[in-house]
Amino acid sequence: MSNSMRDLIVGEAELDDEEDDESFDEETGEARERTRTRDQDIDDSSEEDDDDDDEEEARKIREGFIVDEDDEDDDMVEDEDERRKRRKRKRRQEREEEAQLDEEDLDLIGENAPGWERKQPSQGYKRLKRGHRDEDSRGNERRGLDEIFSDEDDEPVDDRPYGRPSHRAAADEFADFIIEDDPEDEDERQRQMEDMEVARPRDKGIAGRIVDRAGLDKDALEDMEAIFGNGEDYQWALDEEEEEDERQREEQTLELKDVFEPSQLAEKLLTDEDNAIRFTDEPERFQLDRKPFEHFSIQGEQLKEEMQWIADLMWPKKQLSSDMHGPFQKSVGKVLEYFVLEGLEVPYIFQHRKDYLIDARKVRNPEHRNDPEAPEYIIEAEKLLTQDDLWRIHELDIKYRSLFEKRSVLEKTYDNLKQFANVNDDMIPEMLSRAITMEELQDMQDYINFQYAAQLKDVAAANGVAKGKKRPGAKGSIFERIRGSNVYKFVKAMGISPDRLAQNALREGQKVVSDDEPSLPIDLADSLTDSDFPTGDQVLSQARYMYAEELFVSPRMRKHFRQAFYMNGEVSCYRTEKGLRRIDESHPYYEIKYLINQTISDLARRPELFLKMMKAEEEGLIEVKLRLQNEKDFRRQLQGEFISDNYSELADAWNEERKKVLDLAFTKLERVIAKGVKDSLRTACQEELLKFCREEYSKRLDQAPYKPKGMMLGTTPRVLALSNGMGDPARDPVFWVWVEEDGRAIEHGKFGNLARDETQRKAFVELVERRKPDVIGISGFSTDTHRLVRDVESIINEKNLTTEFIESNGRESTSELLDVVVVNDEVARLYKDSPRAQTDHPTLSANTRYCVALARYLQNPMKEYAALGKDITSLVFNPCQHLLPQDKLLKHLETSMVDMVNLCGVDINEAVNDAYTANLLPYVAGLGPRKATSVIKAINSNGGVVTSRDELVGDPDNNKLPVVGPRVWNNCASFLYIEYDATNPTSEPLDNTRVHPEDYELGRKMAGDALELDEEDVKAEIDENGAGAVVRKLFREDEQEKVNELILEEYAEQLESRYNQRKRATLETIRAELQVPYEELRHPYSTLSTDQIFTMFTGETKDSLAEGMIIPVNLRLVKDDFAIAKLDCGIEGRIEAHEVSHRSNMSIRDVIHVNQTVQAKIIDLNRKEFLAKLTLREDALRRPYKKHNDHDRGTWDFRLEDDDKEALREKDKVTGRTQRVIKHPLFKPFNSTQAEEFLGSQSSGDVVIRPSSKGNDHLTVTWKVADGVYQHIDVLELQKETEFSVGKTLRIGGKYTYTDLDELIVEHVKAMAKKVDEMIGHEKFSRGSVADTEKWLTTYADANPNRSMYRFCINPKRAGYFFLCFKASRSSPINMWDVKVVPHAFEMKQAQYPHMIALCNGFKLRFNSEISKLQHMRR
Repeated sequence: MSNSMRDLIVGEAELDDEEDDESFDEETGEARERTRTRDQDIDDSSEEDDDDDDEEEARKIREGFIVDEDDEDDDMVEDEDERRKRRKRKRRQEREEEAQLDEEDLDLIGENAPGWERKQPSQGYKRLKRGHRDEDSRGNERRGLDEIFSDEDDEPVDDRPYGRPSHRAAADEFADFIIEDDPEDEDERQRQMEDMEVARPRDKGIAGRIVDRAGLDKDALEDMEAIFGNGEDYQWALDEEEEEDERQREEQTLELKDVFEPSQLAEKLLTDEDNAIRFTDEPERFQLDRKPFEHFSIQGEQLKEEMQWIADLMWPKKQLSSDMHGPFQKSVGKVLEYFVLEGLEVPYIFQHRKDYLIDARKVRNPEHRNDPEAPEYIIEAEKLLTQDDLWRIHELDIKYRSLFEKRSVLEKTYDNLKQFANVNDDMIPEMLSRAITMEELQDMQDYINFQYAAQLKDVAAANGVAKGKKRPGAKGSIFERIRGSNVYKFVKAMGISPDRLAQNALREGQKVVSDDEPSLPIDLADSLTDSDFPTGDQVLSQARYMYAEELFVSPRMRKHFRQAFYMNGEVSCYRTEKGLRRIDESHPYYEIKYLINQTISDLARRPELFLKMMKAEEEGLIEVKLRLQNEKDFRRQLQGEFISDNYSELADAWNEERKKVLDLAFTKLERVIAKGVKDSLRTACQEELLKFCREEYSKRLDQAPYKPKGMMLGTTPRVLALSNGMGDPARDPVFWVWVEEDGRAIEHGKFGNLARDETQRKAFVELVERRKPDVIGISGFSTDTHRLVRDVESIINEKNLTTEFIESNGRESTSELLDVVVVNDEVARLYKDSPRAQTDHPTLSANTRYCVALARYLQNPMKEYAALGKDITSLVFNPCQHLLPQDKLLKHLETSMVDMVNLCGVDINEAVNDAYTANLLPYVAGLGPRKATSVIKAINSNGGVVTSRDELVGDPDNNKLPVVGPRVWNNCASFLYIEYDATNPTSEPLDNTRVHPEDYELGRKMAGDALELDEEDVKAEIDENGAGAVVRKLFREDEQEKVNELILEEYAEQLESRYNQRKRATLETIRAELQVPYEELRHPYSTLSTDQIFTMFTGETKDSLAEGMIIPVNLRLVKDDFAIAKLDCGIEGRIEAHEVSHRSNMSIRDVIHVNQTVQAKIIDLNRKEFLAKLTLREDALRRPYKKHNDHDRGTWDFRLEDDDKEALREKDKVTGRTQRVIKHPLFKPFNSTQAEEFLGSQSSGDVVIRPSSKGNDHLTVTWKVADGVYQHIDVLELQKETEFSVGKTLRIGGKYTYTDLDELIVEHVKAMAKKVDEMIGHEKFSRGSVADTEKWLTTYADANPNRSMYRFCINPKRAGYFFLCFKASRSSPINMWDVKVVPHAFEMKQAQYPHMIALCNGFKLRFNSEISKLQHMRR
């Protein structure tokens, strides 16, 4: 076998070892500096000795050990010029060193810069200078097969200063790929040397030496110097000028933004804006949330108003007694003060200001009458605000700032109108002061812009903000024309102003009745005609239009309509023509397809339902209409407020005009208000769903490490984790890993069949007995994993594998069987193939890394979730979370993590030394991702160890720089703990507790009282052993239980009476922390339920797989009395003989056979044992599965549903043929357009089986290749039993043959989909269009003229095809070869390649063959 063919089969052809000084940016196509590879530093052996001597000599000169011989004089004394030059050289070297970016910053940026790597310090001395001939000769060497289109694209660029370009014409499209050798002709070589000589820079003169270029002799030169001088008198000026230039160059420091793209800096949070956040002494989350409103602050009366606004919004949902309303408002106000004035975050307030979140009252103890020893008074406390409420207040604080900003703008606008246009409208300040929503403020803005449009233009002109000049003869808006004409007199003749009518509707003030004009409307209109509106009908029409518009923009009328829609609005769904076929009974939107008459309160109880409606409406599948339940009554009531009470022909005429006006206004108001209410309802439903997701995430975070038997809660277990991955544990390897308490994967390996292979069972027992794990964790990707669980449990029971532990009494030792736990693998699935996993464990396989993540999840679920970062939104917390904005979802999930991290605290020294623990730092109160990196960097600069919490704000005595500012420190101090070292007399025990440094004195006082020390004893102890001496004494003497004897009520009363500090809850926290510092407060580890395990292993939920469903199954075993089938999800199904056919005289083998795919109905589903009972009886299959529908006639349009089903059963309108129906879950009665629309929102690789226009002996399979690209595959059916049954043989293209649809989908479509995924995931694939790929190649060639490059891109016009685009050099054209995706392979030039490596190498081989043929032809 040739080397080239071996490269094609085994791996990608070996690439060139040398790299140029430039690499290529995969995103932009631009060149950038590149580091040399190790091979570049290796010189050929013939020059090694000389190089070593040169290097050693150069090193000594550089380090000052010897002096260059040319500069050394007899007395070894340097003159002043030489010393000056040395100083300048030294300063220049220092500037170059300072200009180098910090290594950590370079590493941080380099993570996401494709092809970029930081230069590593060389391991040995390299040649100081390399001859240009060597480089030229290397650059001219012709590249072989292994170097053509190498993936590193590392052909050296010719660095010669001058080169003679080739003027030879290209023979064909491949001519530019042939690289010329060095010229062999001596004359040509001589010409090149002359060119290089011309390019050589001339020697420059130096100060103090004059080169004789005028032909003067020595005496003449001396005479000239005597007369004019030699210039040394002015040397000082030249030196000062040079030093000034050096100073300016020193000030021009190199910054990150000078080196990296803004997008890269933004991704790594290293922009100037990020640095400003990083170094501002304010909690990071506050800075980000308040960024749009940083130009103003809220204080005084505004703060009180905000408190009232928030309390009013929150109170209706708080189930508190009415007498708690006052304390609730005070509590909200106090929290706002902490947020706004003191800059305290939610965790700090919840932990250290808990007394202000409860209402505590001292009441008489009823038991004191019967028991004199019982306390006379007791404390009754009621919780006013929860931690969730604190986050809600924070969210509303941001909303209020937006509200306040918009209101301020409107108030300023009105002030300008009063000042410059003499506008006096009492309604504006009144309504502005009462506006509590953005909708109401928007109503005010619309009103002002409509009512005072002309005045606003005058104000703008007065302020110098003219919006352009009017054209001569141009007219204003129609409304301005009406206001300036006689028509407006008719508007006023309606008898009541629009605002007064709205007040009547809102029942504000005393009702005002409309007055009728003394003349008929038409007569009045005729009398008000003018040049603009010359007829009475025009006057009538424009007057109605004007009054209706004034009603439409009336803030009070909009408020009246909005209240009516919120109270009496009904939402109904109407499917569109697109949704008629698209939404079938298996579609997730079917539950809303015919939903009608849903009230606002109904949707509030099921927020995901309305979000589905809005999403379906966006996709054009349904139309969501919001109407009033009692629209007729509402109209009648509004007319009653408008019409006059008079009874006459005149009054009837005017009332008729008023009704026409209301009809005009009603339509416009209904449309705008309905849209606003729908938007508000969507926001409210999103908030409810976000709350559900946050609560679910909090439950998953609120799990302590798995508790080893006999240990305290919070103890980290030693874990043995196993997984079969996607394999069958009976045939495929079972991966395992052993993880210690510190999270290190110490040992790993594979087991064989643990069920039957005794050797493997013994190996498992030996491992367990040697490692003695606390728990065994198992998980996997398939239903076969539950068999692995049973195998391991059987070994443990059979071999009596136990874990020993000490009983709680501390005396007796006991043992119990090892626990086997099925681990939630949602984090492990994301981890195993992630870059982080590959960095952590580069030598481990993906399945072994998966086991590592399982073990770590058992050891600390919170850390595993924290390590996901933004990928946390990939996890499923609610089936409808995809309907939520992802940024909002991420923010709400982060609040759960913030709560839990601050509950558990973070060991700051561990976080500095362990990147895994450091993932928790961004969630600590006061910090964030920017400040967390700054904290770690600052601690490392201080020595890498924190010895006390106070040290974080700086310790000048010990040369410790501040890590955070005072305000951030106040937030984070108590949540960053430092392990107490009893052997270190300076170690502060309270630094290892949840007690805040501001309360350390309280803790020390409680410790002293518990030890019964008087003030003199306490003082003596402190004087001798420092401030923490008393607490250390309490710990040393093991007297922590004595703090339970303290009466904390007396402490609390003294603190409140003397210092006005409410600390009752804080004192309880101190007491608990003095007994058990940072006690584990999370709930015990939660094992998965049966349904959760079933869903995890199968991917099926109760909605996707349930009793009564008809599904395809594959028969694996057929006996005389039963059959075994396999469902698509992997579980087994059993079919009894009587469930195959209703005919008793027929053998089961006559009806079904092995490997046959049939439709079956689920009779029973055992989720614990992963078993299903099935039936194949025709009478059962004729009854389709129907989801439980609890809708009544008033909320579901049954009539329309029946009509639509009947319409779909009719003949196809286009072909006139009966619509073909096939019992397969992927079959849809679609045409090609409908199939593409259906697959548009689906994932790549999804399939639809549909009827074919070629007749009933054909089917069409449509699958999604990529976004906007769909392939329609024609399937010929052979051996058909009836016209409408599926053929027993299915053939595609006369080449591929399958026995059933399921085999066709798996072996043909899914196989091609995998190849497409492989292509798209390859590093040489460009996701843009063909034009983008050509542009990229052109840019690359311009930046690297002598390099070659190829890229793959999708062919959007031919589904299933890709382009292989390549360009050999800058002057060569871009060529394209077609690459076709076929099942299990790629096809190019009529040759198939099994994978991308083979395809790339095949291209290189094919291209090299073309080059060889071309060269042969030219000879």
